[in-house]
Amino acid sequence: MKIFPIDPTQKRESQSFLELPFQIYRDIPQWVPPLDFDAARQLNPREHPFYAHSQAGFFMAEEKGRFIGRLAVLENRHYNEYNHEASAFFYLFECENDPDAAFGLFEAGSDWACNRNLNRIIGPKGFTTLDGLGMLVEGFDHRPALGIPYNPEYYPHLVEAYGFMPAGETVSGYMDRSLAFPEKIHEVARLVQEKKGLRVSRFRTRKDLYRLVPKLRDLYNQAVEGTSGNTPLTDDEALTMADQMIWFADPRLIKIVYHEEEPVGFLFAYPDISAAIQRTGGRVLPFGWARLLLELRRTKWLNINGMGLVDRYRGLGGTALLFSEMYKTIQESRFEYIDVVQIGVENERMQNEMRNFGIQFYKKHRMYEKKLVDLSA
Repeated sequence: MKIFPIDPTQKRESQSFLELPFQIYRDIPQWVPPLDFDAARQLNPREHPFYAHSQAGFFMAEEKGRFIGRLAVLENRHYNEYNHEASAFFYLFECENDPDAAFGLFEAGSDWACNRNLNRIIGPKGFTTLDGLGMLVEGFDHRPALGIPYNPEYYPHLVEAYGFMPAGETVSGYMDRSLAFPEKIHEVARLVQEKKGLRVSRFRTRKDLYRLVPKLRDLYNQAVEGTSGNTPLTDDEALTMADQMIWFADPRLIKIVYHEEEPVGFLFAYPDISAAIQRTGGRVLPFGWARLLLELRRTKWLNINGMGLVDRYRGLGGTALLFSEMYKTIQESRFEYIDVVQIGVENERMQNEMRNFGIQFYKKHRMYEKKLVDLSA
């Protein structure tokens, strides 16, 4: 067994790192591979905005000339400065069911973090807010929504065997267009629009969305202000995320709540193209793009993976407005099935409201953490 760092700027080493998941998941039909250009960009310091302010280390496990595991460890300096922490993230963990390989990878990653004076490692947590959080612990029979992590059932055991402890969970819910929805919610939404001067904007073209990127960045940064575990977006990160999202977005499904000319809330919904990504193996060129575009027009699945308000509008009926818009989005579209992804389990109020609407929570992801240095010593 050998554990060694790789240099992601070396093509052969980066290819070995990127190809390993196809070996791990070859007999797991639910898995959706990442889009090849997104996966490659995460390893490229010249292309990904993360590396303008932060660092990452990449490790692989090899046994008898065969790669059996990988791990990325991130030092996100913006996150640590904003949250007053000294944390590392682990991410892109993939491993055969080999406790020694997993232990060796986490040991190497922990050493990398300690050498940078980081005292805690948490994860799975990625390069940007678009990277889905956590490790799947419930819902293995279902295909993941686009961008949401999937892993074999034995992964949590490998992580816990190294000493990681649970550090929060998210749930994802399912509903279909036949769900019952209280008319009272629509009434509250109408009232709050009238009394608070709120309005909802929709969009027709992707160009409209691109022009909105700076305001969406500011809106996101306001929404996370005063919260823990989040990081404000830089200009470059916002543009990179827009490039990732907007090419497959349906502008009509993205809605922004305004107070006068100021964005104060958002609802992001996307057609789920996971089935096409499975068929192409994540490859976009030379012909994968055609299958992906076809899937955009015919998929019956919709992902709702972003919904929020700036702090001063929470509890004033703004949430009812977002729920009302979510319902309208479903009823006005062709979609039959909806995934509402990754709601924090601590947000019991939202979960209860969604259950009342008929949403069934059927997937759960768990975050993990491990202390690396005893600060009291």
